Amino acid sequence: MTEGYRTLRVRHIGAVARITLHRPERYNAIIDPMPAELRQAVEAADADPAIRVIVLDGAGPGFCAGYDLEVYAATPGPNPGVQELPFDATVDLRMMGRNTEDFMSLWRSHTPTIAQVHGAAVAGGSDIALCCDLVVAADDARLGYPPARVWGVPTTMMWIQRLGAERAKRLLFTGDLIDGREAARIGLILESVPAERLSAHVDALAERIAQVPANQLAMMKIVVNQAVSSQGLATTQLLATLFDGLARHTPEGLAFKARAEQVGWQQAVAERDGS
Repeated sequence: MTEGYRTLRVRHIGAVARITLHRPERYNAIIDPMPAELRQAVEAADADPAIRVIVLDGAGPGFCAGYDLEVYAATPGPNPGVQELPFDATVDLRMMGRNTEDFMSLWRSHTPTIAQVHGAAVAGGSDIALCCDLVVAADDARLGYPPARVWGVPTTMMWIQRLGAERAKRLLFTGDLIDGREAARIGLILESVPAERLSAHVDALAERIAQVPANQLAMMKIVVNQAVSSQGLATTQLLATLFDGLARHTPEGLAFKARAEQVGWQQAVAERDGS
């Protein structure tokens, strides 16, 4: 079932499709073609009448560490995420808008989706996880969007829908990370459980959902999603995706990339995110 995928593994277990982000040596960091492959896998599972639930998880020590900064920040010169000046917002929007649409396949799918989060789901990794209908994390998982400090805006912008304005501002004004327990307490995710129970807990939830007819699940999801869409989600995502490109090309954004080229992305991130 994984044939043809470079960055994913897919397996079907009864009525559940498990899609696994699979770059464990890089903490499942996002590169091409991961967004497009994720959409392909989600749409294939959604079209399969035998599948009632899609579970998304990550291989190795974490769910997803965001975009691969070794590629997009530390490598000298321009790349798909950083242009030579002058900056053309429409070029960046074409690229990042496509990625956002790919991640949102998890939201658009008529089949319910569950993110199973362990380790880190940060930056672009949090974008992916929060597109799922339900997010279940390990108690010690880490979630957040550190590039909110410099170099990014969460393009899927599901923070507002899940947290409300004030709590979303608290996390996006600081880029602070929170653990699974806190994420569940404030409503960013559905729940957290001890790490050793995470997989079994998600399996049980998926199996419970899978007992419901596919048409009932689709109707429930469509009507809830429509309520969210009517609040302006598409407009918010368009603005966030435009601002994400701008954030990488501000004086501070360009200085962050220059620093990453000079000292490596890990040191540049430590300097950006340190207190």
